[in-house]
Amino acid sequence: MESSIEIPSSPQAPSYTTGMFCHLLGLALFLGIPFGNIIAPLVLWLLKRAEDPFVDDCGKEAVNFQITISLYFTLSAVLIFAMVGIVLLPLVVIFHVIYTIRASIKASEGRYYRYPLTLRFIR
Repeated sequence: MESSIEIPSSPQAPSYTTGMFCHLLGLALFLGIPFGNIIAPLVLWLLKRAEDPFVDDCGKEAVNFQITISLYFTLSAVLIFAMVGIVLLPLVVIFHVIYTIRASIKASEGRYYRYPLTLRFIR
């Protein structure tokens, strides 16, 4: 005899996953997609922001960080000519990867995350 036990699923779990992907899509830059780090999270955020306030917050935060990190990449590339960028550019890459993964983990746990050193273009 089979018993059917229904396990209630958390209504927030899908939004946590979507929030996590908002952050993780920032790594699309490393797939060779120009501006993929901005476009991918922006598209996901625009499509899903009305569904849940958590996803809206994750999307805004991810897009703000990706715009900011793109500015840091550009500044570092320009500073290569002054020899400062040779050291700065790898640091920006490491900063980008670490904090994108960190934000993704926090979002998967359902926790709001604020990236450090981020300009808030979208509020």
